[in-house]
Amino acid sequence: MKLKNTSVYLLTGLLLAACAGSGYQKTGNGVVVEVKQQQPTDVRKVRVEVMGEKLIHVSATPEKNFSQEKSLIVVPQQNKTDFKVEEQGDEIFVKTSQVCAIVSKATGEVRFTDAAGKQILAEDQRSFAPVEVEGTKGYTVRQVFQSPDDEALYGLGQHQADEFNYKGKNEELFQYNTKVSVPFIVSNKNYGVLWDSYSLCRFGDSRDYSQLGGVFKLYDKEGKEGALTGTYVPSPRTKAETLVRREDSLYFEHLKREDLSKVVNLPVGFPLGGAQVTYEGEIEPSESGLFRFILYYAGYIKVYINNELVVPERWRTSWNPNSYKFAVKLEAGKRVPLKIEWNPDGGVSYCGLRVMDPVPDAEQNKLAWWGEMQNEIDYYFVYGDNMDDVIGGYRTLTGKSQIMPKWAMGYWQSRERYKTQDEIVGTLKEFRKRQIPIDNIVQDWNYWPEDSWGSHEFDKARFPDPKGMVDSIHALNARIMISVWPKFYATTEHYKEFDKNGWMYQLAVKDSIRDWIGPGYIGSFYDAYAADARKLFWKQMEDHLYTLGIDAWWMDASEPNIRDCTDIQYRKDLSGPTALGPSAKFFNAYALMNAEAIYDGQRGVNNDQRVFLLTRSGFAGLQRYSTATWSGDIATRWEDMKAQISAGLNFAVSGIPYWTMDIGGFCVENRYVAGQMEYDRSGRENADYKEWRELNTRWYQFGAFCPLYRAHGQFPLREAWNIAPEGHPAYNSILYYTKLRYNMMPYIYSLAGMTYFNDYTIMRPLVMDFTADANVNNISDQFMFGPAIMAAPVYEYGARSREMYFPAGCGWYDFYSGKYTEGGQKLKVDAPYERMPLYVRAGAIVPYGPDMQYSDEKPAEDITLYVYAGKDGAFTLYEDEGVNYNYEKGQYATIPFTYNDAEGTLTIGDRTGEFPGMLKERTFNVVKVSKDKPQPFDLKAKGTVVKYDGKAQSVQI
Repeated sequence: MKLKNTSVYLLTGLLLAACAGSGYQKTGNGVVVEVKQQQPTDVRKVRVEVMGEKLIHVSATPEKNFSQEKSLIVVPQQNKTDFKVEEQGDEIFVKTSQVCAIVSKATGEVRFTDAAGKQILAEDQRSFAPVEVEGTKGYTVRQVFQSPDDEALYGLGQHQADEFNYKGKNEELFQYNTKVSVPFIVSNKNYGVLWDSYSLCRFGDSRDYSQLGGVFKLYDKEGKEGALTGTYVPSPRTKAETLVRREDSLYFEHLKREDLSKVVNLPVGFPLGGAQVTYEGEIEPSESGLFRFILYYAGYIKVYINNELVVPERWRTSWNPNSYKFAVKLEAGKRVPLKIEWNPDGGVSYCGLRVMDPVPDAEQNKLAWWGEMQNEIDYYFVYGDNMDDVIGGYRTLTGKSQIMPKWAMGYWQSRERYKTQDEIVGTLKEFRKRQIPIDNIVQDWNYWPEDSWGSHEFDKARFPDPKGMVDSIHALNARIMISVWPKFYATTEHYKEFDKNGWMYQLAVKDSIRDWIGPGYIGSFYDAYAADARKLFWKQMEDHLYTLGIDAWWMDASEPNIRDCTDIQYRKDLSGPTALGPSAKFFNAYALMNAEAIYDGQRGVNNDQRVFLLTRSGFAGLQRYSTATWSGDIATRWEDMKAQISAGLNFAVSGIPYWTMDIGGFCVENRYVAGQMEYDRSGRENADYKEWRELNTRWYQFGAFCPLYRAHGQFPLREAWNIAPEGHPAYNSILYYTKLRYNMMPYIYSLAGMTYFNDYTIMRPLVMDFTADANVNNISDQFMFGPAIMAAPVYEYGARSREMYFPAGCGWYDFYSGKYTEGGQKLKVDAPYERMPLYVRAGAIVPYGPDMQYSDEKPAEDITLYVYAGKDGAFTLYEDEGVNYNYEKGQYATIPFTYNDAEGTLTIGDRTGEFPGMLKERTFNVVKVSKDKPQPFDLKAKGTVVKYDGKAQSVQI
């Protein structure tokens, strides 16, 4: 081995020497190009590394040498790829069979072409600024790329401003409750850029938003320059007086570090609860153009500019603010009125409005990345034949998406929270009694004694027999997921075990930060960046929870959320320093490290049981740890439901296929709580409670077509019978879609198999399947659920129809009636209370299984196979044991279906592969749907019956 390595080093050295005189050096997997520096912060070296036929790694540094730190998100690549290096004039060409990276020797700028020489992407500019944190040196960097006018960009994780196509937009990438940042963008031009940075990053404009007074001249409501007028009218319940003051900025966005009971800049002592606050006056820009605003809010809020309502009423609970972005065109020197109406929702509440002045369109529309603290510029160019291929390249770099256990595809019931052992088991029994299908029930936080967060022990008064509880849930043919936080009270033995090894973040304890439980307890989070700390975290879970038979893990607050509502600098201070370096440098990857702890830990002790993790945060590479993400503690508002569609779609394009949300929203408006309480007292459904039921109905409809189907939230309770009684349209609809979810199990689990074997994406923006149709580029409220079904959630109260676009290139069938619609047109479609618009594309083949109460109740011996005519089609049924990792060893089976439209022939191909317990024979009831013979979905529909024993056969349908 030594001899072989020496030979490699000798060969590499000869190549370096041979190329050195030409301004570049060839390496074992690419080139290093030396650039003549004009300034110490100019680029000095550019490295291009071939990672695959369509994968190129680019690094650029002002230093003499590149960093030797290993990537946290990119896994070691096993395969070597052949490539060629050519020098043509001032440029170095690094070529694979599929792509070419071209480096300018003069500037170090890189551009990428396909094999035919057509340009795909080109760098435009870059910059480095030295930065030092806690003795660690690095750079604040920016990398800009050219972007054609007709480009559309997707990904970046999951954000809540209801933005979809990020072309020309800005997004700040950090982790927070409801916000999950993934530094990966995918273009409709069939390439992606993975930005390898763990620090605070920005996509688009590298600037932070400015205070209003830093961009505009401000005038109060009397016309006096220098500030707006803030009028604080207290609730009549208080004895406080109205307060009027001048506001030179509207920046009430975080708690004071020295007194976490107060919000920065808000009037001290004024009772905000129930108050009416107005900020008004005029703003005068010094230049004309599009001004981009960001609104930060808790409570109810509206914004008017130039007497127009630019932000209709929005709401968030007081402890969990949200951000919303909007843009307004303004003229230089023209004063326009600004008015904000704010009703704070609680004694501590937040409000802020900041702005960015205009950037020329040519600059704003470029593709740009900024990183606060990195060793160097470091990114991966990912090319593909289509967007799926690009995501496949991302997973080649960052790791395969594991197949989730089959039961995870079923329905999950959760609430905040089941308070006793009897309550959680009793709820599950009620599901079984009512014959509402369910696979999983969830034990949320605070099952431990009040003062023992992090002990992983159950409170014996409320949970006297945890093992018996888990056994009872299993006996009812369900699984249990439990909430585990990386948080430990300082008094617990687990905290002390971490602390003695230096694996606890210390500042929260030093600052005596108390949480919101009982009298408030002091604790902190463990350092997930320390490898041995990760092992200890799992060991504690194994000893105290896994031995009970827990099936799945809920990793809450994994941003990490050590304290809500602090400024970002304090958040960095609280979550560091890490074992790898300052938290400024490793700000965003905590959830990835924490997921690794559980995934590696469980597979290390039981490699025969699939891991399932649900985490509130995420990062690039999360999918390799069998981890899903949910969208956090979202609000129970129609606009928040709508925002989950675009949030989920962008998260899917970010390469992590399993995503879910709190159906119904987590944080509840007081009016809905009051409506529930009035109903409980009197049985009367008031207007608010009527709306609550419809909101949940529409949200369940949407949720049934997400990768994971899960309800969760605060009071009012979220079980179907607690939302509405049996026979109510809400109850009927929830039951219908839950049953349908289980009928779709053969289809859904095949999609799960595709995520692993084909790097597939389950929840798909239309642009993924209809890239050639530019009309879909900005459609954020419809999506494909797998290759066949187009879902169009209804997100407006009282709506009984909605507008839909039918992508060109194929025809579409109404799921409920079988009626045919031509593609390439926009139509208003029916959306009755109990049904969400669903359409199936021509050429689709969809297998449906029997009615079931849980995912493995019965084998799919009888499959109703719907075939939608009008185009040729194909689908592959995937099956395995559903609970273990034998699929990694080749123990699975597939059955291919192909449909020839011209001949009207369906071919059921030879079954390939096998696994223990596999069905050897089954029946397919083939139901054809065509323009001439519409057929609604119906498991009992009469079709062509095919007895199948694993051998190929064709049938005329």
